[in-house]
Amino acid sequence: MTRPLKDNPHPQAIISKRLDFLDPLPEEMHNEDLNPYVKAYFTHGHPVVVGRDAKQYKGNWEACFQRQAPLCLEIGSGNGFFLEGMAQKNPELNWLGVEIRYKRVIMVAKKLQESNIENARILRYDNWCLDDLFEEGSLAGVYCNHPDPWTKKRQAHKRILAKPFANWMAWAMADGAEWRIKTDFETHIDTMLKVIEDLPYTVLGVSRDAHRNGFPWDNAEDVTTNYERKFIERNLPIYALRLQRQVRQS
Repeated sequence: MTRPLKDNPHPQAIISKRLDFLDPLPEEMHNEDLNPYVKAYFTHGHPVVVGRDAKQYKGNWEACFQRQAPLCLEIGSGNGFFLEGMAQKNPELNWLGVEIRYKRVIMVAKKLQESNIENARILRYDNWCLDDLFEEGSLAGVYCNHPDPWTKKRQAHKRILAKPFANWMAWAMADGAEWRIKTDFETHIDTMLKVIEDLPYTVLGVSRDAHRNGFPWDNAEDVTTNYERKFIERNLPIYALRLQRQVRQS
């Protein structure tokens, strides 16, 4: 049965009409044994945040982390190398990774556990529905590492590095918060520079070949992932963009 699109009442909605994020229990699926990671996801516990339970933390992510600290968001945590590394480098911050694939959620969770990291969580959620979960000005930092490029023209509307997402992110980020982007798809950088022209961001730096010319941030503040290393080994460029949320006008 096809689910109808619903109006999104969020004041800065990423998408004005969309489906609600579904996070069905195994027994609610057509074949609960098809993906072995589904049951692991629901039974794993800490540090996994189950998507169907995540709305309770809107405005109160301190309850999820059981402590008060600035919240940093990584969109698309993949295998968890970046999330793990940044949480280790910055124990004074709370780190929340978002991933949609069950297997990756479990991989990240195990990585965090093996490293005894207590200031990071991994959430299964749809990026396009993240406006469900955060209050205005609640994110102290945002990180996007190699999001899906969707290289074909007909797929371009699926790219998160575009105007709708940038508009919502400006709403969700705290004054002075930074959004750091690494990508192997230069179009992402060109698109972002264009779409933020009328949004409250300051461009702090751009690199068209970060491993040759340097990132627009201190290398000590970064983590090189396994995915990124593949491009380094093949002598291919990594593109980087550093944005800062401007101070809101009273």
